[in-house]
Amino acid sequence: MALKLGAYTACLHDRALSETLDILKENGLTSVEVNTGGFIPAPHCPVDLLLSSATAREEYLAAFADRGMELTGLNCNGNPLNPLPGVGPKHADDLRRTIRLAGLLGVRHVVTMSGTPGSDPDATYPSWVVNPWDGVYMDVLDYQWGEAVEFWREIDALARENDVRVAIEMHPHNVVFSPVTLKRLVDETGATNIGAEMDPSHLMWQGMDIVASVKWLGPLVFHAAAKDATFCPGADIRGVLDTSFTRVPADAPGKVPTGYGFWCNAWPENPAWKFVAVGLGNDVPFWTEFLRALAEVNPDMAVNIEHEDAAYSQTEGLALAAKNLRSAADAL
Repeated sequence: MALKLGAYTACLHDRALSETLDILKENGLTSVEVNTGGFIPAPHCPVDLLLSSATAREEYLAAFADRGMELTGLNCNGNPLNPLPGVGPKHADDLRRTIRLAGLLGVRHVVTMSGTPGSDPDATYPSWVVNPWDGVYMDVLDYQWGEAVEFWREIDALARENDVRVAIEMHPHNVVFSPVTLKRLVDETGATNIGAEMDPSHLMWQGMDIVASVKWLGPLVFHAAAKDATFCPGADIRGVLDTSFTRVPADAPGKVPTGYGFWCNAWPENPAWKFVAVGLGNDVPFWTEFLRALAEVNPDMAVNIEHEDAAYSQTEGLALAAKNLRSAADAL
């Protein structure tokens, strides 16, 4: 048994699935995770077709198997609790469809985010509470957790019905953004099929101990991402909670959607932290210990690279990450 090393294919969204799989194979990767909705489109997974046709599903899975590869995850990151009518309901529907598709494909894991509701029943926009030292924010959290628990109980039941496990990425701007909040969601829902997608990058810039986080969650770690981050000089004056982002012009090429009419913003020129290729923020020995901790939970776990290092092209960054991840695995 060995960890399954692979990649999330969103970084190659402009390539056909066949070319994307060939690129992964050239880099010694055998595990594949594709997007199925949520924040971004699904160029590598024709969800409607696959839901409706057993023949299409057989042909789709053959594209992976013929290359000695495995589809280990369907990714539907979004905000299913967003009160905006063009975001929350669509992301929630995408997630339900993704779970059903995973069951039909025999894919064990669906990766997503917990989501964040508004501050109260009449709220128009989502509201993320970071530090509830003021009692009013505890009221907001009580409302938000009530919404989250109700939704995720339903999702857990759907996942169980389809023999799928939902792995939540612990991501800021969500009610679940740390091991403690992940465990709270599982405990309060009584979930059997909800756990963590261990993406270390967002825990890194929050100052957490990654290996300790894996060990603390233990069997609740279902799936993993290989994504690195590093602190920058801007942290001296910004800290890690920084709002100095700017809007991307409406006509800018390549802007990333987050919902109808909403887009990712531009980072400040001297950020507090940034994503980097695996091995550039934390060295290969760190990644070996990360993989070791994951293997102690499940020696067959999928660990998929998520390339978001703007200093490298799609293929260069992926190749560098794959090289360092394989080196880390070889040292186990």
